[in-house]
Amino acid sequence: MLDKIGQLIIDSAEILCGYPLFFLLIIGGLYLFIRSGAVSLRRLPAALGELRRKNHDGADNGQISSLQALASVIAATVGLGNIAGVAIALVMGGPGAIFWMWVSALVGMSTKYHEGVLAIMYKGKDDRGMPQGGPMHIIEQGLGKKWTPLAKFFAIAGMFGTLCIMNANQLTEAFMTTFTSTDSINSSALLSSLGGWMGLENVRVYRLLFGMAIAVIVGIVILGGIKRIARVATIMVPFMVGLYFIMVLFIIVTHIEGVPAVFKSIFSEAFNLRAGFGAFAGIAIIGARRAALVNDAGIGTASIMHGASRNNSPVREGLIAMLGPSIDSGLVCTLTAVAILLCGNIDVEGVKGLEVAMKAFSNAIPAGDILLMCIVICFAMSSMFSYSFYGTTCANYLFGTRRGRLYSWFFLASLVVFAVVPLEAAVGACDLFYALMAIPTMTALLLLSPRVRRVTKDYFSKKKS
Repeated sequence: MLDKIGQLIIDSAEILCGYPLFFLLIIGGLYLFIRSGAVSLRRLPAALGELRRKNHDGADNGQISSLQALASVIAATVGLGNIAGVAIALVMGGPGAIFWMWVSALVGMSTKYHEGVLAIMYKGKDDRGMPQGGPMHIIEQGLGKKWTPLAKFFAIAGMFGTLCIMNANQLTEAFMTTFTSTDSINSSALLSSLGGWMGLENVRVYRLLFGMAIAVIVGIVILGGIKRIARVATIMVPFMVGLYFIMVLFIIVTHIEGVPAVFKSIFSEAFNLRAGFGAFAGIAIIGARRAALVNDAGIGTASIMHGASRNNSPVREGLIAMLGPSIDSGLVCTLTAVAILLCGNIDVEGVKGLEVAMKAFSNAIPAGDILLMCIVICFAMSSMFSYSFYGTTCANYLFGTRRGRLYSWFFLASLVVFAVVPLEAAVGACDLFYALMAIPTMTALLLLSPRVRRVTKDYFSKKKS
């Protein structure tokens, strides 16, 4: 029965996350990029300038600062998708898929700009009067009450799409690959005893126990609310990105002769028409699909976090928001791809993610798999912290804060469940719910883009004068 459900999820994801998701996120994002006057390129210096601004107005109109919002968004997006997701893209689509991840990052910056602007323009409140953001509030206030069913559609999809399906699964796989062996698991008397009692194989019991350990650690942070999540994110993000950069820099320096060939393969295979247009389109779709899970642009989660910011200026919040994809899909994904293509093997059977990356780092750096495991733990945990807030905000919108608080426990229980399920089903479920979240989000962004252009023009005209 579980196998049939898993296959149904995979098949549904393949249909919805192919051409429909590609056109919605990439073509829709490209439209926003062009209509905004290439905001992600022209206004990049202004966005970097916002990082140096100490004061963001509206102390009583939010729960966290703009920089904490950005750090929390990056904590969510700079996660296992930047390692496992990139590895999956390389295995499924080859080096050319990375080029399309770059394209997605460029248009994603423009999309995130629109999300940040609208998150402040149409900030909502929960039933306790606390400021809240997200596509549901943008849709209700920006498009009108008649669009409420679409807002609720996003909130329902958001509750399930933010369950960290792949993170729990791949973190468990990474820990098993690095610190244990199949023989030690099968020979464990404790696991055999528990497995006999529960009717499960030793490997399933191991994954179940590890999932429970993850849930306990994540629970300590997320049950403290958004302020504790933001404080932890501002500490973890600089550490994990900095350490990861140093590791990949070491790989590049020690394999410098292979770097030109890596970038040549990325560009040449991105437009490889020798196998036909279908193969070219497939590579582009794989890159865009994985990028959607990496930078979340057009998915709607960023507007939830930026809507909790104390910033009163929509344009300034949008400028800060658009920096996210340049860090996750631009910098971190490129680092991962270069490391894997230099030292790894992407010609493997089936859908493999973190295992491919772990072997690449192990081949290049002494104890590289152990060091990468430390990074993976930080990446995965930081994602879980922020994603729990996204799902809780969706639950609060649908059921009120009193009952919505129960979602945190549902979130923690899901970490245990998805630590056990097969990777293919986890990836399919993650893709499917993300696609369902993208439909209402991109609909609102496209319909409200004229208002974003108007406030952007007014802001920079006043600034210039």
